[in-house]
Amino acid sequence: MSPYQLVYGKTYHFPVKLEQKVIWAMKKLKLDWTEAAEQRLNQLNELDEFRLKAYKSSVIYKEKMKKYHEQRTEKREFAVADLVLLFNSRLHLFLAKLKSKWIGPFLIAKVFPRGAFELENKEGAKFTVNGQNVKIYLGHAESVHEVVEAYILDEV
Repeated sequence: MSPYQLVYGKTYHFPVKLEQKVIWAMKKLKLDWTEAAEQRLNQLNELDEFRLKAYKSSVIYKEKMKKYHEQRTEKREFAVADLVLLFNSRLHLFLAKLKSKWIGPFLIAKVFPRGAFELENKEGAKFTVNGQNVKIYLGHAESVHEVVEAYILDEV
């Protein structure tokens, strides 16, 4: 490659004085166009390798994060007609510290794919919720409205 083929192999002719100065500068700096072109090609190859390595490491990172998230996410499998409690996310912590964060029980009316459920309350109203916001209700459906009184006897 000659010093005149500077841009994409196109030949440019400079005015005679400028052309002499370019040749003098090349001789003075001992520039070798073939060596510079090879060095630039090597740099581009290294850049491509770095980009490929970064892509592979990002794919590995995403897979690890997905695995970590799936491990931390509870697999909840409920069937239609199960009784569940719903997490009350609108509960203000300071206004009702001792109040339970779970409301219900609700009846599962329909199970959607991807962990969503359609719940039904006592009045028959239906609404859809995320499966991560519900947990199984261990009590009996009949005992929901019962009031239980307990007396403590002191033995002397």
